[in-house]
Amino acid sequence: MSNTQELLRSYKLNDLELPNRVVMAPMTRSRAINEENKPTREKQGEYYKIRSSAGLIITEGSQISKQAVGYINTPGIYSKEQVEGWKQVTEEVHNADGRIFIQLWHVGRMSHPDFHNGELPLAPSAINPNEQSYTPEGFKDTVTPRAMTTQEVKNTIQDFKKAAKNAMDAGFDGIEIHSSNGYLLHQFFNASSNERTDEYGGSIENRARILFEILDEVKQVMPENRIGIRLNPSLNGIFGTVLDEETIPTFDYIIKKLNEYDLSYLHLSEPFNDVSDVPHAETEIAKRYRPMYHGTIMINGGFDQEKGNKVIAEGNADLVAFGKPYISNPDLVERFEQGVELSEYDPDTFYTPGPEGYLDYEIKTEREPALQ
Repeated sequence: MSNTQELLRSYKLNDLELPNRVVMAPMTRSRAINEENKPTREKQGEYYKIRSSAGLIITEGSQISKQAVGYINTPGIYSKEQVEGWKQVTEEVHNADGRIFIQLWHVGRMSHPDFHNGELPLAPSAINPNEQSYTPEGFKDTVTPRAMTTQEVKNTIQDFKKAAKNAMDAGFDGIEIHSSNGYLLHQFFNASSNERTDEYGGSIENRARILFEILDEVKQVMPENRIGIRLNPSLNGIFGTVLDEETIPTFDYIIKKLNEYDLSYLHLSEPFNDVSDVPHAETEIAKRYRPMYHGTIMINGGFDQEKGNKVIAEGNADLVAFGKPYISNPDLVERFEQGVELSEYDPDTFYTPGPEGYLDYEIKTEREPALQ
């Protein structure tokens, strides 16, 4: 295919030059299999390096504290060992001329006591999402979490700040704050999971407060224009999230207020499931928020090459994040460029411990030697 396709055009992400508009989306892969939950050069370093032709890589969600974990073998960014491990990963990506952000993650009530020595996971309110958590002993039903004290909310804000500083120390080009997909910050935004009566609950402004307090702290330890935000406005029926009449107005408020910051990008998800019959839902996220947000919009959710080129050409997004296609196609950019058919991914190896389905997908295109 022609190099003039929209996805292959370069993009200036503030002071970061992207050679194309194809982003590797954050995806949990559960390969940090060691006592420290740290990444290694041999595993994560190699995995991300061979995908470095992406305009931008966003890593898997990485917990900001021990309390933030909710899935087995996911890497963290709160300890010295983890920072040292991530340094090896960023070196590999940068040596291959890539750009890489880390996604900062706290799962909140989507965790399980098995991760916390029997203690309850923390959440905005004591409301069970009635989902399942992937524990060291397999999937288990979630429990009713413990509502965070006001001080614990403030401590978590500081955990995000420390994680952001650690990310900069580890050599990342920036961070993405995971405020999406039914995890902790999304739980604060949503009335079905937040029944607080302090300054972090009640009104739309109060439920969104934690995100802006995190932003105000994080920008003290890193450049504001290297901070991305991930949001999923129309999430419904997943991870216990219930969309109601205040949900979209809440995201309208958040996204308008984000214009007060000089962020790297706003990463939005189209609906994960069919919400066309859900009252008050928004079915076209990019179209709704393009006029509302004045900065860079990255869109995600079921895009292929044709749809990716189309959403950029129509002016509804600047960058497109691809998830599962990047698992089985490390050379996704080159395949788009050279018209090479995509390889199928194997869902059975998404979270398994070994190299199968992680480091063994073939490169089937011509590419720069550093990326081989």
